[in-house]
Amino acid sequence: MPILRQFIAVSPAWGIAFLQRVFAETQAPYAGPASHFEPRYHGQKGANRHNAQISIGSFMRRALDLNDVQIFASAARAGSLSEAAKELGLPTSTVSRSLTRLEKHLGLLLVRRGQRGLLLTDAGSEYLNSSVEALHTLRNAGELLDRNRSHPRGVLKVACPITMARDVMGPLMRRFVDAQPELRVDIQPYSSLWDQEPKEDIDIFFKIQAPRDSLRRVHHYPSAKRALYASKSYVRKYGLPNDPAELSNHRCTGSADDAFYANWKLTKRGKTVALDLVFQVMSSDPFVHRQLVLDGVGISILPLWMAKDPAIAADLERVLPLWVPDPVSLCALYYGTSDMIPKVKIFLDFMAAHLGTDLDPRLHGLKAKECFAETVGQRLPAVQKKVARTQLR
Repeated sequence: MPILRQFIAVSPAWGIAFLQRVFAETQAPYAGPASHFEPRYHGQKGANRHNAQISIGSFMRRALDLNDVQIFASAARAGSLSEAAKELGLPTSTVSRSLTRLEKHLGLLLVRRGQRGLLLTDAGSEYLNSSVEALHTLRNAGELLDRNRSHPRGVLKVACPITMARDVMGPLMRRFVDAQPELRVDIQPYSSLWDQEPKEDIDIFFKIQAPRDSLRRVHHYPSAKRALYASKSYVRKYGLPNDPAELSNHRCTGSADDAFYANWKLTKRGKTVALDLVFQVMSSDPFVHRQLVLDGVGISILPLWMAKDPAIAADLERVLPLWVPDPVSLCALYYGTSDMIPKVKIFLDFMAAHLGTDLDPRLHGLKAKECFAETVGQRLPAVQKKVARTQLR
């Protein structure tokens, strides 16, 4: 039985199916298979096919209702149908029909009904011993899975842009590991320009801009608002542009390697202009652009959460405030449904309660609504909002 417990813990679905077949076959007369599945043996013609036949059709027709087994065990323990019905909170007639159905299923008499209650037959006694132990094993397997849902174990592999690893993952990890001490997190930073499907062993892959086509599911997070900024020293020396076309007369910093960052698109009251600028300095790291702006190198697009940081806000001046760049959206890619992988679900929910909310570590006391916008397809579930409000208290 210890081996059976390990088997069920590793593969509950197969474990339950196995136990159901054990119950069905216990002391039941062999009626012969109704249909067979015959595997193909490559290069082994006539290799003992009879022993390899699996009576799938017979097994499916004889599938056992574990509720009937549970009711039988309760009735045997209580000693009467009425006492078992009280214990289970069921009508006595329901308990009686369940026992009859189980006996008919097995083809054996398990109990004798008398005026003094129930009396187990020899077959019933043997079946009770086996079924109680098996039900206990199934119950333990279920409890093990429940614990794994709320407190998953193992290693969670997360890939994210370098800037996210530094500004979000690092500051939030202590809170996460305190809540999930049995789960280890492997953070694998990558260049924000890396636009490929992640390796198969990556559980969650965070990236800028949702992919047009992916084998994975996509979870959207609030997008970061952005704006044009220059240092006050640059403005004093070179002045401010009056419209987007004049940006070509100024030193600007951007990225030449990624279309999203290389081509500036600015929108004002529904009107959008696309600018093809020659950048003075190029980088994909927004912190590099922040430093370039602070040093007076030129004009750049910065996330609002970065530009409004109280530590530097007084040194910056917003450029063309009515013209707004596209926001930067963030998404997480993962396989399957998050509910089926507890460690993925817990991490996604944790990040949803922080990213783009007042708990976001990038805000430094700012309000989320000032710096983030809800992305199309992204809605923060009520339970996550409740988590966020609770953690703010």
